[in-house]
Amino acid sequence: MSAADLSKTPADVAAMFDQASRRYDVMNTLLSGGNAQLWRAATVRAVAPRAGERILDLAAGTGTSSEALARTGARVVAADFSKGMLAVGRARHADDQRIEFVFADAQALPFGDDEFDAVTISFGLRNVAEPHRALAEMFRVAKPGARIVVCEFSKPPVAPFRAAYFAYLDRVMPTVSRIASSNAPAYGYLGDSIKAWADQTTLASWLREAGFRQVRYRNLTGGIVALHRGVKPSAGVWASE
Repeated sequence: MSAADLSKTPADVAAMFDQASRRYDVMNTLLSGGNAQLWRAATVRAVAPRAGERILDLAAGTGTSSEALARTGARVVAADFSKGMLAVGRARHADDQRIEFVFADAQALPFGDDEFDAVTISFGLRNVAEPHRALAEMFRVAKPGARIVVCEFSKPPVAPFRAAYFAYLDRVMPTVSRIASSNAPAYGYLGDSIKAWADQTTLASWLREAGFRQVRYRNLTGGIVALHRGVKPSAGVWASE
């Protein structure tokens, strides 16, 4: 897969993440300027996990986000379609009985209907070939009344800041990834996919189309990232926006 190839063939994207798995978390911290931890903390607060709840963490990778969710006593299913990322996660969290690692494609989840109290995905929806289908699957496996939280790169609304951010994606990030990463092309793809991705209002409309209600979003770090939230309506109740 070349840096400019945004067709997102599942096997190619999974292989790309397999190759980047061992240094993935380190590179996240480096390339985000330390903001990755802040975004993770904001996502956990939005999910608001409670002890005993069952939470699906999609695109969980090495389980860093799942561990943060599980600290409240929730049981977390950490799902990903990269076997390399899952292998690192299982090794890292081998003694944590609160987290179950599962190989899964977001477009065809291996779970029954109405299974989870909350469903979340961080920086993974952008890598799905058919995001509408993935959102429909998230709706299906969520219980009535369940929360959905999507944390994803987005478009800074202030034009000068957006231009500076895109310049960072085009010039700085590729240089850093060539020096520090084991798979520099993956980070070329990352930059291209961010620029091509939907903006905040578009993603919010997709959540509504999937059936979620009370859909809201807020920008993090000036809109570099947007945190989207919604609720699956309770049985027989369709809440107004």
